[in-house]
Amino acid sequence: MSSHRASRKSRYIAWAAAGAAVLAGAGIAAQNSLATTSWPAAKVYTGRAFDTCAAPSLSAMKAWHTGFYGAAAVYVGGKNRGCSQPNLTASWVKSVSSVGWKLIPIYVAAQPPCQTGSSPETINASTAASQGAADGADAVAKASALGMKAGSGLYLDMEPYDITNTSCNNAVLTYVRAWHKAVNAKQYRSGFYGFSSSSAKALATATDRTNLPGNLWYAKWDQVNTTTTDWPFASTLYTGHHRGHQYMVNSKESRGGYTITVDRDAWDAPVAITG
Repeated sequence: MSSHRASRKSRYIAWAAAGAAVLAGAGIAAQNSLATTSWPAAKVYTGRAFDTCAAPSLSAMKAWHTGFYGAAAVYVGGKNRGCSQPNLTASWVKSVSSVGWKLIPIYVAAQPPCQTGSSPETINASTAASQGAADGADAVAKASALGMKAGSGLYLDMEPYDITNTSCNNAVLTYVRAWHKAVNAKQYRSGFYGFSSSSAKALATATDRTNLPGNLWYAKWDQVNTTTTDWPFASTLYTGHHRGHQYMVNSKESRGGYTITVDRDAWDAPVAITG
């Protein structure tokens, strides 16, 4: 994610090291039903979105609301969040929503113990479940404080790691399951951002499908604006408005006099409920 946690160069190195070959996933996704009567109805956005490290100013968001993008991802919290967020307030959320933007909240919490580089928070195999539960509760609290209501999609950012490392992968999945349960306990729809060759693949190919996020946002930088034709996993997974695809990164773009470096996303999944 555009220098969200590391430099673009190191992100590419990590991605390449994880392996670019993608294998199809197996099994049926444990998805959150959009029609669950006891939950607030989901708000689904289908179209082009962008994500960038720091939430742009309100004036920039107004200038960028030209119809090319309809949604923007924002980093609501997490100890590994890479940028300060001076613009990201409840007032900003309300204002950009009134302009017409849909928002995609993402939370950058503990990272895999076998991941290269250093992170302020790393998953500990012995405490992965309690870490995931605490971070999930914090993610909900952060999103709620910004005016993102129950029923919103809420996405966990997991950067590339060696998924062939069994102990590491098991710790990550334990953490993710606990994060998902904590988020769902407050009736937020859990989602997951990861790389199609590693972290997203770990979820999509997990044999045990229980308590996994029901929405998958996969990074596959092929510059194809789709969530279907390049879907790298089993066709039965994450169908029915549960997919996001980060298809281009580090795109420097100007609109209305404001230049922002963004990652482009094809989106067909739940977003935040605001207003």
